[in-house]
Amino acid sequence: MKNYSQDFHVDQVESETPNTQLWSLTSSVKAAEGKSSGITETSLGLPRSFSRWFSLVRIWSPWLGPRHGEGLFAPTEDAVLSSFLRMDGLHLVLLAVSGVDEVLTVFKANDNGDVIVHSRNDSTEEGQARVLAAVGTTFSAAMAAVMYHARNIVQEMDSTSEADKEMMKQALEKDVKAEWMENWYDGLTYCTWNGLGQDLNEQKIFDALNVLKENKIKITNLIIDDNWQSLDNHGQSQFQRGWTDFDANKEGFPKGLKHTAIEIRDQHPDIEHIAVWHALLGYWGAVSPTGNIAKNYKTRTVRKADGLAGGEFTVVHEDDVARMYDDFYRFLLDAGIDSVKTDAQFFLDIMDDADDRRRFMKTYQDAWTIASLRYFSIKAISCMSQTPQILFHTQLPAHKPLLLTRNSDDFFPSIPSSHPFHIFTNALTSLLTSHLNVLPDWDMFQTSHPYSSYHAAARCVSGGPIYITDTPGLHDINLITAMTAQTISSPSKTVILRPNRVAKCIEQGIYTSYHEHRFLQLGNYHSGSTASYGASILGIFNVSPQALTELIPLANFPGILDGARDKDYIIRAHPSGDISPVMCLDDDAAVVDLALDVKGWGVLTAYPVLHCPPAFPPPSSTPSSCAKKKGNKVTAVAILGLVSKFTSCAAIIGTPTLSPRSTQNEIFEIKVTLKALGVLGIW
Repeated sequence: MKNYSQDFHVDQVESETPNTQLWSLTSSVKAAEGKSSGITETSLGLPRSFSRWFSLVRIWSPWLGPRHGEGLFAPTEDAVLSSFLRMDGLHLVLLAVSGVDEVLTVFKANDNGDVIVHSRNDSTEEGQARVLAAVGTTFSAAMAAVMYHARNIVQEMDSTSEADKEMMKQALEKDVKAEWMENWYDGLTYCTWNGLGQDLNEQKIFDALNVLKENKIKITNLIIDDNWQSLDNHGQSQFQRGWTDFDANKEGFPKGLKHTAIEIRDQHPDIEHIAVWHALLGYWGAVSPTGNIAKNYKTRTVRKADGLAGGEFTVVHEDDVARMYDDFYRFLLDAGIDSVKTDAQFFLDIMDDADDRRRFMKTYQDAWTIASLRYFSIKAISCMSQTPQILFHTQLPAHKPLLLTRNSDDFFPSIPSSHPFHIFTNALTSLLTSHLNVLPDWDMFQTSHPYSSYHAAARCVSGGPIYITDTPGLHDINLITAMTAQTISSPSKTVILRPNRVAKCIEQGIYTSYHEHRFLQLGNYHSGSTASYGASILGIFNVSPQALTELIPLANFPGILDGARDKDYIIRAHPSGDISPVMCLDDDAAVVDLALDVKGWGVLTAYPVLHCPPAFPPPSSTPSSCAKKKGNKVTAVAILGLVSKFTSCAAIIGTPTLSPRSTQNEIFEIKVTLKALGVLGIW
């Protein structure tokens, strides 16, 4: 960095990532005065000799999104993460750390392209801005270095009370039960939001579930989204409506939420989990000052920042937040609700007064975390929660089970231009969220939509959950079948074929902007039970407004470069089923070509080739490279998984084996374990 401020204290620290150097930078941030937060800006200087930059910025308070540039560093919004590709090929990654104390830190830029560290301190004492900087030979290595050290800082400086730590420990030990992943993460989910609209009632839910049943669409999880709650100020904006009672509104659910849940479970026994939506503070307008909740729990009036939801609202007092959540979730569990989607968590960050931010920011996060673990185990979804304080305080520490967490802004079915950018945003945001203790959730989508297969491919490759929000009767059965499979259990269950890692934009595409007319390449890896076996997945998406053709090198597939250069692979394309020749990294032409129209997509899977030499080979038959292997009479096999599926390899559990059963390989044995039923492909 050139011309960084001497106000920074710089320490070089040991990196946990090979081939990286890591520094910790701190500077003072002035204290809050009264209700006004302390604001300090300090110049970090100008990154030296870089050609391109990439940032994850706060596109608005609840969400992160990608920004790119060449030359001048000029993000249009506050950044949490910025990376610079240097002329010498090294990568400089900067991470603004928040959530440790009462300080929120982000990056801005001045007219010269200098990185400006902007910090907001809500404490009455002087605070510290914290920035981590790493240089590495790859972005992935430098990114891992700053994230590993950030986790260490957050855990070492955890200010959670001893009482809350003990309650969280008890919840983890007593209430988080071991569950097969298919019961929550891996079950197909239906959400009411786009499919049934905002005028929600129980009859619409019953009718939608009956239509799914008639179409033989088995769902495991149901999310009853916004507009089931009892609220005040009927007919006004959602931001003016407050939560009045735990039970559902009488207009749409005349016999109460428990009756609705009982009816659903009686009529649809395949549905194992029913979740309800609620905002972290109750509703978009928080709590009604005249409702039963305000009568039963202490409240405060809080001032919000100007903007979308400016003004004042009533919230449950910090002394009663834990009791309120305990009572509410006990009520839900008694009503037959065993999971929640907790939305609008960013409202903690739009509280304007320093004293309110100080008293509520961590109190609400910790109360919700403890209650959700205690009553619902792993079955909770965190939404609109990509504010820096929540990212670092709740989502980064690794002492809890993975939390399902929304990874981007919403699926907007009626805005055509939003769909490619939705996938692009999720792929780039996952560069950060893949390091958090979360399972990224790419949001619901509709299977009968011009971009339905585009979204389906992205959800399948993502490694996250799959939620559909179809209008009743408008279903693409073939598409749903390609995303799911039926288990062998009786009765059978519908499971999604989820790779066991999290997808993200590949290393080669990190600095490529949305407008460069290039494919978005989304990489994932599905590993076996041993390190020697795994299939690599590339979801390829044309995010450009024109048709494109590109060459896709074998080296682009995640995990391939980590193996031996003479290891053999074949690449299979979905949906075409085309299969490449055998190739390895040492081959001169280890590439495949792909042409995609506008809205086009493809899923490419690189499968390792298993070699089965004769049981009694002649002395000269031992191959020394992939090229020599191809010249020998060696049986080569690849296990493709369930071939009609988007992520066919994700149906494979464990590590397939291939062994000879005759002297000349006329007979050999393949052993493979599958997660569900379907057509097994063997090459």
